[in-house]
Amino acid sequence: MSLPQLRHDYISEQEYLEGEKISEIKHEYIDGSVYAMAGASKNQQRIIANLARHLGNYLNGSPCEVFFSDIKVRVDAKTYFYPDVIVVCENDDADDYYTESPRIIVEVLSSSTRKFDHTLKRQFYQTLPSLEEYILIEQDFVQVEAYRKTDAWKSNFYYLDDTVTFQSLGFSLSVAEIYRNVKNDDMREFLAQVRDT
Repeated sequence: MSLPQLRHDYISEQEYLEGEKISEIKHEYIDGSVYAMAGASKNQQRIIANLARHLGNYLNGSPCEVFFSDIKVRVDAKTYFYPDVIVVCENDDADDYYTESPRIIVEVLSSSTRKFDHTLKRQFYQTLPSLEEYILIEQDFVQVEAYRKTDAWKSNFYYLDDTVTFQSLGFSLSVAEIYRNVKNDDMREFLAQVRDT
């Protein structure tokens, strides 16, 4: 498994947190090492925006909040990640730049992050007591994979014409809506079929 370019050999948790406040590039922090994050594609941003908009509208007026891309998840003193979308439902005001109590974490996958998000990140995230659902969304083709605590963290797959239920929120969203405006071969074929009917 390859990780992005290492910025330093070792820095403390405090050095990492202070450095991220002024850095123009986001970094994830694993066991004292800091890894630069690659930039996001338009398709990745479309998926994040679609999901964040629908979740935000649904959660409006509730104690839950949606954050995306720039808020870190603190797994422990040696591990911080930047998920693509987070839902937080607990009082979590201890720090303005990270959360320790996500209920839902969503990662949008690319060829360079797929293995990392499926393996190491998933293992770390599932140690969080607050986490109920971990959702992986492909951007190069249409596939949503959901891991749920209530289902012993088994994976469930969703495709076009399916609906994904965020069980811990009681919220459902069609896969087609998650991929609205996304440009990949699966969506082009789907839209052509819709036009032909």
